[in-house]
Amino acid sequence: MSVIVIGVNQRSVPIDVFEKLAIGEDRLVKVLDDLTSSEDIAEVVILSTCNRTEIYLRAERFHPAYADVRDSLGRHSGLPLEAFAEHLYAHHDDDAVRHLFGVACGLDSAVLGETEILGQVRRALDQARSAGVVGLGLSDLFTASGTAGRKVRASTGIARNITSVSRAAVAMATKELGTLDGRSICVLGAGEMSEGMTVALRDAGTRRIVICNRSVERAAELAERVGGDVVPLSQLEQTVAEVDVLLTGTGANALMIEQHSLAAVMAERPSRPLLIVDIAVPRDVDPAAGDIDGVTLLDMEDLRAFAEVGRAERRGEIAAVRQVIDEEVSRFMATTASRRVEPLAAAFRRDVELLRVSEVDRISATLDDNSKAHIDASTRAVLNKFLHRPMIELRESAGTARGERLAESLRELFGIELDED
Repeated sequence: MSVIVIGVNQRSVPIDVFEKLAIGEDRLVKVLDDLTSSEDIAEVVILSTCNRTEIYLRAERFHPAYADVRDSLGRHSGLPLEAFAEHLYAHHDDDAVRHLFGVACGLDSAVLGETEILGQVRRALDQARSAGVVGLGLSDLFTASGTAGRKVRASTGIARNITSVSRAAVAMATKELGTLDGRSICVLGAGEMSEGMTVALRDAGTRRIVICNRSVERAAELAERVGGDVVPLSQLEQTVAEVDVLLTGTGANALMIEQHSLAAVMAERPSRPLLIVDIAVPRDVDPAAGDIDGVTLLDMEDLRAFAEVGRAERRGEIAAVRQVIDEEVSRFMATTASRRVEPLAAAFRRDVELLRVSEVDRISATLDDNSKAHIDASTRAVLNKFLHRPMIELRESAGTARGERLAESLRELFGIELDED
């Protein structure tokens, strides 16, 4: 059974298509259930972030599983297949493992080496576990990817300077305005991205932070940490009318701010410009809002360009990161192969031992105890010698093409039945 990843990211697909392919928490369980209803898919984990939507799965057959994932994305996004199918990328087996390890290490992020992706990878696994759609195979893979991510950040310089999307958003706002000193700032949302931006604002010494969120209780917890104020979502327009900067990164599937409503707000403050940094995927702010006089609207595309400067500073670390990834992939594949081989080796030994014991019992029925013991010891010694070389070859070749052929031959020749899970 193969590990497969199928997905898109902001580099592989137009932004308006990418937004529709995003799988928020409100749709996650439904998509997971849809995918696991396929007879070809055994396990699923969905990793959907501001930079990627990826489906990780274990499947017996690649092409039917690929078609099931593609069709499910079409159903849940409402997009025709021709709008996105050609933009999908796919990897399987060790290439899929290497891809996930690279994602966890921040090589595939808008901000090279970002640290937020580690939490997102861990949460994706937790969500799949809660939905009951993941087993030992993907659990081990995602756990190993987290280990690789932490090892890379500890042993290389990939995590120097700004290494999160939320902190990059605050840095980009600072660069745009020159300084955030004396500015009043509204943060829309209280989820992971909005929380990261709020904490970055506090660390930057921002004068006034207002958190606007659907759940006032969740916003209040965050506001208490950063010394900010809280307003309910119903007061969003009034709050935007009063602040200098709006930072937004919710997980909403619909626009939170329409162009016409923002135009009305700006008409009441003609002499005061407004900077908006929208890092939500899908976007929180109508892209047309950037055409309103006095409004500067920056989004993930702008953040990617901004982060490219810092990326250049850390690009020299990529070779070292890839070396660690290669080592961790090799370690994971070897461990996984060993786990696949050991049950086969144990089953082979068990079946032969049962046959030996049965024959010893049959021919020893009329013998005395000493003779029985002698026959039992002799046949056991012969069996151990007979099994020694096959077991050595099976274990030493585990994880290679030759090892797969040997294992399959052993199963077929001796009729060994294993529970694949």
